[in-house]
Amino acid sequence: MAISSAIGSVLSGTFAAVGRVRPTDKPLHPRGVVLPATVHRHGTAERFGVAWLDEPGTDDALVRFSRGGGLPEALPDVLGIALRLDLGNDVADLLFATTGRGVVGRFLLYPRRAASVSETTHSTLQPYRTPTGPVVLAATPRRDGPALEIRLSVARPAGHWHDFGSVTVDADPAASDEPIDFDPLLHEIPGLANYPWVRRIREGAYVAARRSRQWGDRTVV
Repeated sequence: MAISSAIGSVLSGTFAAVGRVRPTDKPLHPRGVVLPATVHRHGTAERFGVAWLDEPGTDDALVRFSRGGGLPEALPDVLGIALRLDLGNDVADLLFATTGRGVVGRFLLYPRRAASVSETTHSTLQPYRTPTGPVVLAATPRRDGPALEIRLSVARPAGHWHDFGSVTVDADPAASDEPIDFDPLLHEIPGLANYPWVRRIREGAYVAARRSRQWGDRTVV
């Protein structure tokens, strides 16, 4: 508990400092593009006790592609995929960042160039709690001609990946970066719960991000 609280304090301080130096709605992943999408789920042979993973279905969604540090595209950066699901009476958010795919690498951030994003694993980094134990989710973009699809996978923290669906991204020439607040702590998928220690780590960062928006509303001299 002390370690997770300390990490949360460090993240909060980092976000706050970035927000003061670069006031913006999003101190990290400041610029991106939001596109409409559709999630197609076919389920998996292994049962995880979460309907969204186990059962086939279709969800309307929004996808945001972004660069973590807002660096020029010629430079490596931590790339992000934010996924907002329309669950009918509510929404749910998932955040993915470029990582490795192995047992250790899936928990480590890997900067990438935008040109290499296809077939590059993005994971949730954090494990989610399910009725059958912890799982990690992954999103892997891939191109089929001009079309962009994102493969969705799930794994135990030290287990094999199981594909359970895909995201079809609509090519919209008028796409923009809508002011959407993706928050996986507030908007959970039923059955995929955040562990208390994950909340302690991330809540400070989200509070600092919200404060950064207040700084962005001020005139910086």
